[in-house]
Amino acid sequence: MLQAGRPAPAFALPDADMESFDLSELRGKKHAVLYFYPKDDTPGCTIEAIEFTDHEDEFARHGCVILGVSRDDCISHAEFRDKHGLSVRLLSDTECDVSKRYGVWQMKEKDGVKKPGIVRSTFIIDKKGVLRHALYGVNPKGHALEVLELVKQLD
Repeated sequence: MLQAGRPAPAFALPDADMESFDLSELRGKKHAVLYFYPKDDTPGCTIEAIEFTDHEDEFARHGCVILGVSRDDCISHAEFRDKHGLSVRLLSDTECDVSKRYGVWQMKEKDGVKKPGIVRSTFIIDKKGVLRHALYGVNPKGHALEVLELVKQLD
């Protein structure tokens, strides 16, 4: 698992519109909230994405962009975004490369069966590219406001 105070792992991933996003584009300009979630259009993931969307303007006032990451492909992300009116940028990590670098690809148990999957996690990265908070195993409901309070402390 990643620790606060270290440089955030670099990456580039496609978004819902199949445009590449590179984390390094934000360096020196904006903070980032990078949240990993298991699957598009599932109950917890939908709650989390809607809450981040609902508070996106507040994050922007603090110089922060919100990026959601899952293994779903770009088409799934676009459908999820459009169905729920999401404005946060959704990135596709189909190969799990970024999920592994951030330590969110872990063994999970569901109904007595263990298999690998994304553990819902959020990372706050400052303008210098330093990981300020690494939150693993978060609860989706109310999480966006908790993260917003941490982002406000970056100013």
